[in-house]
Amino acid sequence: MSEDLSLSLFDTLEQVPDPRRERTKLHQLVDILVIAVCATICAAETWEEIAEFGQAKEGWFKQFLALPNGIPSHDTFRRVFLLINPQKFQESFLVWVREVSRLTAGEIVSIDGKQVRGARSADGKE
Repeated sequence: MSEDLSLSLFDTLEQVPDPRRERTKLHQLVDILVIAVCATICAAETWEEIAEFGQAKEGWFKQFLALPNGIPSHDTFRRVFLLINPQKFQESFLVWVREVSRLTAGEIVSIDGKQVRGARSADGKE
């Protein structure tokens, strides 16, 4: 598989079955899942923090997510995660993790905010 055909987080999470009733859907399932995973990677621990992260990064998310009704509320994140099949979510997420590992040849990928920002102490240490 070439890097051009690599699986994105969107591609893998799009495979999670949506258990919600069609008439009650305001947000696409994949949008909810991608925001939640990104927020969790960035240290969000509550549904409120996940929603706040989504709101803070809405412009960025709109570059690749549909977001037909904006960022879901914290209640929506909670309800959706109560409804989805955790095994299917885990399977899809692990497909993405394996793909990241393959593309980075197993190198450790730092997702620590300090590392990403290049933050260092006065003596130059991280």
